Amino acid sequence: MYIISVAAELVDMHPQTLRLYERKGLVAPKRSSGKTRLYSERDVEKLKEIRRLTQELGVNLAGVEEIIKLRDELYALETRFREEVLRLKAELGEKLEALKSPPALPAPREPEPPAKKPSAAKDRPVYVISVAAELVDMHPQTLRLYERKGLIQPKRSSGKTRLYSERDLEKLREIRRLTQELGVNLAGVEEIIKLRDELDAQQARLESEIARLRLALLRELNEPQKSEPKTESA
Repeated sequence: MYIISVAAELVDMHPQTLRLYERKGLVAPKRSSGKTRLYSERDVEKLKEIRRLTQELGVNLAGVEEIIKLRDELYALETRFREEVLRLKAELGEKLEALKSPPALPAPREPEPPAKKPSAAKDRPVYVISVAAELVDMHPQTLRLYERKGLIQPKRSSGKTRLYSERDLEKLREIRRLTQELGVNLAGVEEIIKLRDELDAQQARLESEIARLRLALLRELNEPQKSEPKTESA
């Protein structure tokens, strides 16, 4: 709904900056039949977030790209979650309606085998700070800095020794990639780590809710057969 000059004014940027962000793939405005760029409210929100990251937090464009990509993944996950939940709820409602006066009950589906729980080995704190630092090619003081910044949270032994897990090491390697390869500052890294954690939490929530609805559907399909009275033989 907004042409580039209006969108630029709304987000307090120069139109050339919007064109740069488009070339970088950070925003993708639609085009009118006459090839005029048209920005949506969501585009404007995204541009305001880019301005916050670059101007207030000093995040470089490589870091912004990572953050925008994660936000898009999170939005897509939430959309898929809502659609799947609505579909399952509609299916559950249709099954319940059909069971009120069915000519013949559909054969119940076999319960799905429970999903295997991810191994807890990755979360087991086993590495002291010197070993963890060597494994991720960092100085121990760097690990302490990241802990103070809240980027990593190692467990503690009974003697208060820091103990890092395999998952902690994966996160530290990702931080090293962002800072050393992409030049992202710690404020940007913090945003990225927070979004990754949120994405993981949303994924777990989606899987849990979908499993709950599927179980409810199976129970409703099975319950009428269990409660049918047995016919007496003549």
